[in-house]
Amino acid sequence: MSVMNYKGGVGKTTLTANIAAETASHGHRVLMIDLDPQANLTLSFYTGAEWQDDLRENLTIKSWFDADLPGQKISLPELVLTPPRVNEHLADSGGRLDLIASHLGLIDIDLQLGAILNSHHDFDSSTRRYLQVHDCLAEALRAPAFREYDLIMIDCPPNFGLVTKTAIVASDHVLVPAKPDYLSTLGIAYMVSSLQKLVNNFNKHATHQSDAGNHRRSISPQIAGVVFTMTQHQIGQPVTAQRNQMEQVRAQNLARVLDTSVRNGPTFFADAGESGVPAVLRGSPSNPSTVELKALTEEFIASLAEKGQSR
Repeated sequence: MSVMNYKGGVGKTTLTANIAAETASHGHRVLMIDLDPQANLTLSFYTGAEWQDDLRENLTIKSWFDADLPGQKISLPELVLTPPRVNEHLADSGGRLDLIASHLGLIDIDLQLGAILNSHHDFDSSTRRYLQVHDCLAEALRAPAFREYDLIMIDCPPNFGLVTKTAIVASDHVLVPAKPDYLSTLGIAYMVSSLQKLVNNFNKHATHQSDAGNHRRSISPQIAGVVFTMTQHQIGQPVTAQRNQMEQVRAQNLARVLDTSVRNGPTFFADAGESGVPAVLRGSPSNPSTVELKALTEEFIASLAEKGQSR
């Protein structure tokens, strides 16, 4: 599951951390992969000092990407971390929450992948290299070590660069967080179009390789839904301007809009990084934000099950 939006500041990382944690609290094994160079997901589970002292040098996804081809220096399973504080909180649930951490240097990886992609000029070599680059994360996640997970959530950077494309190719589903305002929803149609172009291009290259005797799988990631975040409530529902924006997105019929939205709660979410435990696990069960996050996770899981049955 890739979590993405072209626009930053829409609660993408907060949503990823809380859905993953709530899913794990139901006894599931969940892996999060932080592909955003800002590393906010990583810093939701480790302090800045822990990242600096223990993770920065060798235990981030950058170490895996940083090679002639991703994975040549270190295998992806070697980078899996089990954040201690949140897993202490999950101890009685039977679930587990793991993480592959990010690095600020990921901002340069798109350029490195681009150089790899353009290193061959004849058609067959270019096709082979295109598939090697775009399919690298998917290939790594097919390792036996990852079969134990019930859910893998990938927190993508707010762009459609090559790093994001590796996440999409590796995903069965895409979740789109959006604030219910014009700027945050403006890019949804473009993102849906870009996603389809990527699928078409990848499958075209895969078909060419298969015709040449080198079997390659096709991909068909589905949009699991749009989730509205940071809503402002009045009389028990989002304010009129936000409701109107949400209805406009529904009317476009580009993707399913999940029924549950998550309200703006700066105080509720404030100390997630310091505690290392997402707010949904720490908050009072009666807190409206807790109720919404739990309901959203249930709807999210039901949506995945429904899409899985229809495929």
